[in-house]
Amino acid sequence: MEKKKRINFIKKKINLNKEYNIQDAINILKKNSITKFKESLDVSINLGIDNKKKKQNISGSVFLPYGKGKITKIAVFANGLQAKYAKKAKADYIGMEDLAEKIIKKKIIFDIIISSKETLPLVNKLNKIIGPKGLMPNLKFGTLTNNIYNAVKKFKFGQIIYKNDKNGIIHSTIGKITLNTFYLKENLKTLLLKLKKEKPKEIKGIYIKKITLSTTMGIGLVIKKK
Repeated sequence: MEKKKRINFIKKKINLNKEYNIQDAINILKKNSITKFKESLDVSINLGIDNKKKKQNISGSVFLPYGKGKITKIAVFANGLQAKYAKKAKADYIGMEDLAEKIIKKKIIFDIIISSKETLPLVNKLNKIIGPKGLMPNLKFGTLTNNIYNAVKKFKFGQIIYKNDKNGIIHSTIGKITLNTFYLKENLKTLLLKLKKEKPKEIKGIYIKKITLSTTMGIGLVIKKK
C-alpha cells in the first residue's frame, strides 16, 4: 500500500505520456526518489529483434565509465598464480573445491563468478545451481578468462553483463540514483553505444524501439531516441 501511494503521488506530478531527454529524466527520477534506501537507476531497452533466431540475440558486457555506485561481490575459481592475482585484485572469495562447497551450501553471497579456463570443469559441476541465475563463466562476458586480475578489477568497479530476455528486452542497472547526473548519463550512453555496435546485420527495421528509465521502486520515463 505504501508503494502504491508513493507511485500515485509521483504520477500526479509527472507527465508519463511525454518522452524525455536523458538528463531531464534522470533529474526527475532523482527528485522523486523518496525511499529509505539508495535506489538504483534501471534501464529497459526494447530491441527490434527476433529472439527465436540465435544470430539476433544480444549479450555481452560493457564497462560503465563511472561505475555503478556499488561494489560488486566476486567469487573466483582459481589456484596457484591465478589465485594470487585474484587476491591482489581484491576478489571477495577465492578457491576451488572449498569455494564450490560454500556455494552449494549457500554460505556466501556474490554477484559474479569468474573462472580461469583451467578450473572450468569444476565450475561446470555447479551448473544446476548457478546456471539458472546466469552466473556461469562465459568468454563473451569476460567471466571466463586467464586474465583474472583485469577481470576482477573491471567487474569490481563498473563492468556489467547484459542479455536480452525472451521478449527482446535488455534490463540493466546503470548506477545508484545518488550518482552525479552526468555520470549516470554517460553510463547509459556507453551501454547504448555498445548495443548499437552489436546490431545484427539481419535487422532491417528499427533496432532500438524504446528506452525506459526508472528507479528501483519508482515509475518509468520513456527516453527520446535521437
